[in-house]
Amino acid sequence: MAEPNINIPERKTQAKVIKFFKEELHYDYLGNLCEVANKNVRYDDLLAFLVDKQHYSETVARKAIADLQHAAGDLQQGLYSANKTVYSLLKYSHPVSDADGENISVYYIDFKNPANNHFAIAEEVTVSSSFGSKRPDLVVYINGIAVAVIELKKSSVSVADGIRQNLTNQKQEFIESFFTTIQYCLAANESEGVRYGTIATPEKKYLTWKQEAFRERLQELDDNDLIIDDKSSSFDGVLFESLYSLFNKVRFLDLIHNFIIFDNGVKKVCRYNQYYAIHRTYNRITAQKKGGIVWHTQGSGKSLTMVWLAKRLLLNNPSRRILIVTDRDELDDQIEQLFKGVEEKIIRTKSGRDLLDRLNSTEGAIICSLVHKFGRRGGEVTDGDYEKFLKEIKDSLPPNFSVKGDFVVFVDECHRTQSGKLHKAMTALMPKAIFVGFTGTPLLKKDKKTSLEVFGSYIHTYKFDEGVRDHVILDLRYEGRDVPQDLRSREKIDEWFDLKTRGMTPVAKAKLKARWANMRTVYSSYDRLKAIANDIILDFAKDARLAEGRGNAILVADSIFTACRFYEIFQALGFKKCAIISSYTPNPGDLRTDTVSLDEDTETFRKYQIYLKMVGVEEGDDTSRIDKKVEAFEKEAKRKFVEEPANMKLLIVVDKLLTGFDAPHCTYLYIDKKMQDHGLFQAICRVNRLDDETKPFGIIIDYKELFDDVTDSMNKYTSGAFEGYDDSDVDGLIKDRATEAEKYFNKILEEIETLCEDVKPPKEQSDYIHFFCGENISWLNNPEEFEALARLRERFYSLASSLARAFAELKSQILSLPYTDAEWNEKEKRTNDYVNLRQVIMQASGDFVDLKACEPDMRHLIDNYIAAGDSTKIIEFDDTTLLDIIELCKFDLTAGKKKVRESAAEKIENNIRRKIVDQINVNPAYYNKMSEILDQLIEERKNGLIEYKKLLERYIELAKKVNSSAASEDYPASVKGSAAKRAIYDNCGSDEDLTNRIYDAVMSSMQADFRNSPVKINKIKRALSEVLDDDAEVDRVYELISKQSEL
Repeated sequence: MAEPNINIPERKTQAKVIKFFKEELHYDYLGNLCEVANKNVRYDDLLAFLVDKQHYSETVARKAIADLQHAAGDLQQGLYSANKTVYSLLKYSHPVSDADGENISVYYIDFKNPANNHFAIAEEVTVSSSFGSKRPDLVVYINGIAVAVIELKKSSVSVADGIRQNLTNQKQEFIESFFTTIQYCLAANESEGVRYGTIATPEKKYLTWKQEAFRERLQELDDNDLIIDDKSSSFDGVLFESLYSLFNKVRFLDLIHNFIIFDNGVKKVCRYNQYYAIHRTYNRITAQKKGGIVWHTQGSGKSLTMVWLAKRLLLNNPSRRILIVTDRDELDDQIEQLFKGVEEKIIRTKSGRDLLDRLNSTEGAIICSLVHKFGRRGGEVTDGDYEKFLKEIKDSLPPNFSVKGDFVVFVDECHRTQSGKLHKAMTALMPKAIFVGFTGTPLLKKDKKTSLEVFGSYIHTYKFDEGVRDHVILDLRYEGRDVPQDLRSREKIDEWFDLKTRGMTPVAKAKLKARWANMRTVYSSYDRLKAIANDIILDFAKDARLAEGRGNAILVADSIFTACRFYEIFQALGFKKCAIISSYTPNPGDLRTDTVSLDEDTETFRKYQIYLKMVGVEEGDDTSRIDKKVEAFEKEAKRKFVEEPANMKLLIVVDKLLTGFDAPHCTYLYIDKKMQDHGLFQAICRVNRLDDETKPFGIIIDYKELFDDVTDSMNKYTSGAFEGYDDSDVDGLIKDRATEAEKYFNKILEEIETLCEDVKPPKEQSDYIHFFCGENISWLNNPEEFEALARLRERFYSLASSLARAFAELKSQILSLPYTDAEWNEKEKRTNDYVNLRQVIMQASGDFVDLKACEPDMRHLIDNYIAAGDSTKIIEFDDTTLLDIIELCKFDLTAGKKKVRESAAEKIENNIRRKIVDQINVNPAYYNKMSEILDQLIEERKNGLIEYKKLLERYIELAKKVNSSAASEDYPASVKGSAAKRAIYDNCGSDEDLTNRIYDAVMSSMQADFRNSPVKINKIKRALSEVLDDDAEVDRVYELISKQSEL
């Protein structure tokens, strides 16, 4: 058997991992399958398990396998749908009729008896696709069903490379069909360990498994969890520790059976903190009949933990019921949508009376109840709300009331002081219920004793610093800003502007100053608010993420009236895409008693006017249902903020949206309100959600200077705004922006320099091009090396972009960092060199075609923060063609030195090759021919058989033909005008008559959107079969037809 083409370090790592699976995890080794045609269901292995271990008849077993294979092969609705169907078959029983017509429940995996299953691993598993074949490094099988794929890398290659390989393999044109049975996708190396996800998990959301960090009451863990943690820590290296923790047979089955959900089109697997919390809570509830508190920091998946725990508690227990109590509209709605998303029926009660009726009946396994706010929209729940809620329940209590079922009550945000009263009343109502409190914030020192007495001890904790360390949430950067009080003079405004824009390039500064010239005229009675508004608007101009509409911000005002004044100021300054979200509803009745004089607007009247204008109510419009208009306006504003950040840049809030609102795009939180403890903790966590690579951290801008000096003693800010917490509970929550900017820049610079270490001296542009692009490497002649180089370039592009962002962030803190001009210039030069090199590599490889979306962000950073010389040219990618690339390289190709000429030639060849690879599925015969011509041209150049002027002419001729087959003179007149006809002609023997008959058959049978409909596809195939008498040929021609964009 031929050895697969992998490098020696990776081969050694792979051998060690296979040995580990065999000797430590006791999996069978299926061998090296590189020369076998592999499927995701190994028929004979699964048949042996069903017949020999599960004792089904062979008839039933074969039918069951056929059903599983059909489900695994049905990709009509896409990978997510197929994978979800397969998962349901694996998790639950599947009814199959036996020879007598009786339904038999078939279990493909024996979850109750782990030892009864057959666990195996294979390496270099070759899987064929329409675009060649792919070969995952390792595949894990249970009973012959592929359930996990592992991509391994050598220690010097990032695990991210393996993640991207997994994601590439899942694409439709590659081996998507193999992943219909896959539950876990992993990437690993010996230095970073294992990262895991599932199908379609984005790179940034891959997870790391760790041992249980909460060391209290370890006896509440399963015995197997304790054994695994103890055993895994004995292994040498993080790779094997993680593999043992995930692939221990009992745990691996548990992870598949109990910790996977399909949530509104996204398949999700659990984090280690969720796994341990659910195990501990389940064990405490079922074994001890007690509750307690789960504290998992904001943004770490607390709501999903509730979902998994509820599903686990309800499984195989028909009398179990769950009540979830929340005190915020947003969370009540979020919980309902989340349970519906995972296809769990949930009843959302409308009142205290409705809740009692539900408890008194047996209907509904999961109930969600809101502590109603009695007419007030939003805002923090008050003591009065709890009192009214409890009074309503007491007054509505029917005679002979008794709770039906074994209830577990989840109380969200149990850190609130009022939750003790709620708990007391609910306990009286449901004396046999078990209460579990959930919180995303620490318990206050003054409430800790009471809360622990009310709910019981901590079941599990996962603090903010742990979430940041695990890349589950983002770190927070803090900057206290002093707002100048007197900006009435032109000189003062210019002085302030110069201060705010130090560090920007002169050209950018001049543009910005012209744009904000109107600042000189807007100051009047409330200077401070206007100064803050202009400060925020400047951030939206300077920060690339905000400027390009990828990120947005929240401003916290100290009152609803102040929020309205802010809104009015932003509108006057032309910053239109903002909105107020508050608990205020304009009410005409409030105006009657609030008039001071005809000439003077009162606060109430001004609020009323501004709100009406904001929600689109004109003078004279009907205001009787203004509450509905405000509600609809806020709903749309929140939707845009989450889904369309460019169209809703800023939300101005007072107390709403500071809890229970997830908006990954939100990057800045501006605070102009005195806040502390819970309110402040939850507010700053609005910006800690993961998004794309342009958001490496969340930024807190504090105009009230709530923390006196964050830089002075980072771990002691509990003496100020967080004085209500124990130090250890908020350790590492916020960090000084300037200090962290410096660390972050140095970290990224070190990473990109490490990546480029192996570039050969003298490290000129041509050396970098060879290192990142190879020499004449294409997907057609060496697919594995081609993809490895593509992933290497992806990593370089990502780091260069990150370096530009890190430098911009560093320069934004120019006043706080003690660098000399020479030091700033050196940092700028190194950044500029890598940004410029990024452009060169993108050009040379042809990758710019795929990276259009990233470029506005890079252009903004370069224009504003990097004083780039003529060397940095940003290509206008939207309309760049192969001929443009040739034109760019023309001078170097014909007039440069030999090394320069070679480099220019390779740039052109790489771009032509890229175009061929992109188009080869559309017309395989034609583009294979173009590839052969290119290979011949490269050979002639390398052997010195063609002069560069002639070479340029040949490149131009070939580029025209590669751009469109219409440039070729080889087609009959009836074929030449249609790309689809040309493809049929080239791939069906260059037969004009046959081409036209195939084309006519397709056109007469084709219906709109045929590619997504099996019925419409079959109609086309039937028409083709009348022209072609071979089923295989019909399938081949249909595949060609389906790739034609004109059809």
